[in-house]
Amino acid sequence: MQSPSLFFEIVNSYQKTAAIKAAIDLDLFTMLGESPATAAELASRCNATARGARILADFLTILGFLEKTGERYQLTADSAAFLNRRSPQYAGRAIEFLLSPQLTTMFEDLASTVRQGGPRQSDTTVVPEHPVWIHFARSMGPLMVPAAQALVELLSFEADRDLRILDVSASHGMFGLSFARKYPRSRIVALDAESVLEVARENARAAGVVDRFSTISGDAFEVDLGTEYDAVLIPNFLHHFDLGDGVRFLKRVHSSLRSGGRVAIVEFVPNPDRVTPPSVASFAFVMLGTTPGGDAYTFGELAEMLQQAGFHSIQQHPLDPSNETAVIATKA
Repeated sequence: MQSPSLFFEIVNSYQKTAAIKAAIDLDLFTMLGESPATAAELASRCNATARGARILADFLTILGFLEKTGERYQLTADSAAFLNRRSPQYAGRAIEFLLSPQLTTMFEDLASTVRQGGPRQSDTTVVPEHPVWIHFARSMGPLMVPAAQALVELLSFEADRDLRILDVSASHGMFGLSFARKYPRSRIVALDAESVLEVARENARAAGVVDRFSTISGDAFEVDLGTEYDAVLIPNFLHHFDLGDGVRFLKRVHSSLRSGGRVAIVEFVPNPDRVTPPSVASFAFVMLGTTPGGDAYTFGELAEMLQQAGFHSIQQHPLDPSNETAVIATKA
């Protein structure tokens, strides 16, 4: 029998977004991380009314973020890991980034974007020095650590050799810094806009590797990348551009590598049907709303780009536990 339930679920999704944002603003998850609480106790801790705390906590329970026993609420295991501000895996700042007006306003007139094939160039996130990327660098770093560590294990080197590694669109720097931690004789070069690189430098100082960390500031398609790298890391970058620009950039990367050097691309890589797995394939929709020609590329498309740029031995590897995939290729 036909049902409008999916329609109403999707149309009302903004309420779910509002609920989790409110809970983060009130620090509700952190309060519950201290101990389970009733609505009245939550209200006292969060400086809210008992009615407001009860209805919000009940809704969060319905959504799966909280558990309720009798009149007391407590965190689920996932909420304890990612929504408690005191957790090292805290993702609250990432949620603030994902819900920032800089991103959400890009989807307010999506019909026009679909008609045009993308937003106006001046409205996209690929505009030089776009302020959204400073917010991204400060918010998303902790969430990238598992994928970065998984990439280090995939792209293994001899422990005692000198390494020269370029981290493209370095942002928070977590990918390059993960290599710096494992390989004490490695030198990391981070490439990004100058305003964003300051975040990466802060993280390099915190990691104790600033003496082996340098930067290149500017447009990745225009600046001198340098040469003789053992590896070039390209995390979450190619999806902002069309296929032609992807090939053009990978040719620059090819020239920057030493013979036998490897490129490691990290991307959301959907299956050839472009609708599975859903959490990965839906990233193409983000690119429609925020870039002039970006996409979520299949492995076949990424492999074709790499082949046109002169790479061989192209392989893909899931970066568990993240939803991303590493595509690794070698320069002859």
